[in-house]
Amino acid sequence: MKRTLIGAAALIATALVPLTAMAEYPERDVRMVVPWGAGGGTDGIVRKVTSLAEKELGGTIYVENIEGGVSATGVGQVMSAKPDGYTLGALTYDSVVTVPWQGMLPSYKMEKLDLIARITSEADAIIVDANSDYQSLNDLVEAAKADPGKVRIGVQNLGGRVHLTLLQLQNLTGAKFKIVSYPGGAAPQKEAILSNEVDVVLTSLGDFANLLEDGTARGLVEFSDAKNPTYDVPTAQEAGIDLLNGSFIVIAAPAGTPEDEVAKIEAAYQAAYDSDEFQGWLATIGVTPNWLAGEELDTWANDSAQGLFKEMDALVEAGVLNK
Repeated sequence: MKRTLIGAAALIATALVPLTAMAEYPERDVRMVVPWGAGGGTDGIVRKVTSLAEKELGGTIYVENIEGGVSATGVGQVMSAKPDGYTLGALTYDSVVTVPWQGMLPSYKMEKLDLIARITSEADAIIVDANSDYQSLNDLVEAAKADPGKVRIGVQNLGGRVHLTLLQLQNLTGAKFKIVSYPGGAAPQKEAILSNEVDVVLTSLGDFANLLEDGTARGLVEFSDAKNPTYDVPTAQEAGIDLLNGSFIVIAAPAGTPEDEVAKIEAAYQAAYDSDEFQGWLATIGVTPNWLAGEELDTWANDSAQGLFKEMDALVEAGVLNK
């Protein structure tokens, strides 16, 4: 009887606690893993949208850069984290496509993540010198078909995403380019096009922002289904090519994170995404806002990855690409 009375008293006391005193998510700081180095494009975008999202979430979200394994090291930590809403991660193209396809980590499974929202797209694009005779993608393709191997096109790493985009373009159109690799990134690509070492380059519009803005270079096509808000460059559809590829940023959490917490995180990031501050900021860096969430996001991620896996496997079988 005594224990029963004590238990009843405890229940009454709990019921009398004001609702405002009950703990609500988040109770402590949330960790956001960026699987790339500080100061890069992904890091900058994630930090910007996260600084706005944490105001909506009502708690601090701190960014931690964990490099290595073409993003696998950082994303792997997210996959193995406790699914309690206090660990998030930023996924890019390599996280969703390159690492799984290469089989870089046996324990790396996309099923270990709950995808929350896609924030941006940064599509691959073809860029030429402002004085180039090529006025459209069709002009370029026709020239590369008429004289195979003569049109020089600069990419970054052979076997990387941009190289894959070029191989797909060749397969779709029958064009044949002379491929020149610049592993150092966008800087040597800029030097190459300014010195006429190559005729065109394939990278992102954002990588060539300064040359596009001062009129030194111009874009022929961006392999995207969303119009770039900064540069007036034809999308793939407008250019008449069925080819979409590029990087992106997707916010994710460990699989099994409570649905109500995922909903709060999604709402916070959507409010940040929709803000004039974030939209205006993206327009200054040439990156396309491209929100997607829920089941549509899951379908897009799976279809995109499986489609690219199939294409890359075919290129390996044909001896064009190495796995």
